Amino acid sequence: MKAWRFSTDQHPAGDRRQAWREAMRRLRLPLGSPSEAAEADASVISLVSPMGMEFSLVSAGAQEISGRNPDQPAAIWLAALLQGAAVLDDGRDETPVVVGDIVFGPTGVAATLQLTTRFRLLLITAPRIALDHRLIAPRAVRVGCLPADRGVNHAFSGLLRATAEAIEELSDDQLRPIELAVTEFLVACLASETPPPRGAAAARAAQLHRVRQTIETLLAEPDLTLRRAAEAEGVSPRYLQRLFSDAGESFTGYVRLRRLERCRLDLLSPRYGPTSISTICFRWGFNGSAHFSRSFRRQYGMSPREYRRAGAERS
Repeated sequence: MKAWRFSTDQHPAGDRRQAWREAMRRLRLPLGSPSEAAEADASVISLVSPMGMEFSLVSAGAQEISGRNPDQPAAIWLAALLQGAAVLDDGRDETPVVVGDIVFGPTGVAATLQLTTRFRLLLITAPRIALDHRLIAPRAVRVGCLPADRGVNHAFSGLLRATAEAIEELSDDQLRPIELAVTEFLVACLASETPPPRGAAAARAAQLHRVRQTIETLLAEPDLTLRRAAEAEGVSPRYLQRLFSDAGESFTGYVRLRRLERCRLDLLSPRYGPTSISTICFRWGFNGSAHFSRSFRRQYGMSPREYRRAGAERS
């Protein structure tokens, strides 16, 4: 994992504004109207996790991040304000943002974050492929703010602040549990902020969401069957299978996909570099390395060995 670093101190005074705009463009942030001092002593430290989350610590003077970037990949972004003051305009309301608060939204949706003072913030972009299957209503996610003075938001804010403080020292191995924790916290916080759909369909969606959460805790069990998951949820196997069918999926296919994704992430992690591919696949519930390899190739277009080698060459 290689961190990207930027500082306006590395550029002549007359070139700093343009250099800062290019840095913000690299972060895919639509820069509005910066103050004259916005680019003075501005800096970025950015790195990408094994799961594909981008963590960026941004420090600069007052400015506006406004609009939307159509080139952003499908993701959910969040920004924890570590220093300064800001106002979030989601197109409906203006919300004051204070230190500790977390603003969030889906990429491709216009919003304005007016940073009214010198600021530091931790910006995280999480690919939707890693989140949507965990959300009750993924397409209902809108731009919003998580106040840091309440419940799980407070704990999430503390994690993000600690991550920002340690970002310069984090190794790939150390970032791995952080990205998993960020995923869990983000799913929990969005669940409390996103209005769920109503009616019978809503009840089934909420039940399926809970089932998927349960499956995550059972993936390593090689005997994870439809009956085993149904017992854990207190429903009948037939009802559980119908939940997946109504969502256009199958229980077996979903479990296989989640196991493959866990194996894929382990293959990219330096922590498991010395671990054999067979050990990794057995670790996540596969019963045979040959079956695992065939399934992996169908899903990702290359063998587990080729995927591991390509990941090592990129890092």
